[in-house]
Amino acid sequence: MNNFQKGMFDKIQQNSNINPQDILKVADSVKNANFQDEKTVRNLVRHLAKMANKPLSKEKEDHIVQAITNNKIPKDAQSLNNLFKK
Repeated sequence: MNNFQKGMFDKIQQNSNINPQDILKVADSVKNANFQDEKTVRNLVRHLAKMANKPLSKEKEDHIVQAITNNKIPKDAQSLNNLFKK
């Protein structure tokens, strides 16, 4: 795991109490998923919010789904964190 990945996992665990191993299991389950498909991405976002036991407004869900399906995912942990705070 490179420093970016470790930093991202540490930040996610700090903000959500999701174990990095659980994240990797989810990631492995969607390895071949089509991230341009809104339904697939929306289900994944909802699943992760549920795992984190975090409420997810419709606006925030839409914003995250749109960013992912339009391939506008941040490249660093701070920008990724900012995406989830919007």
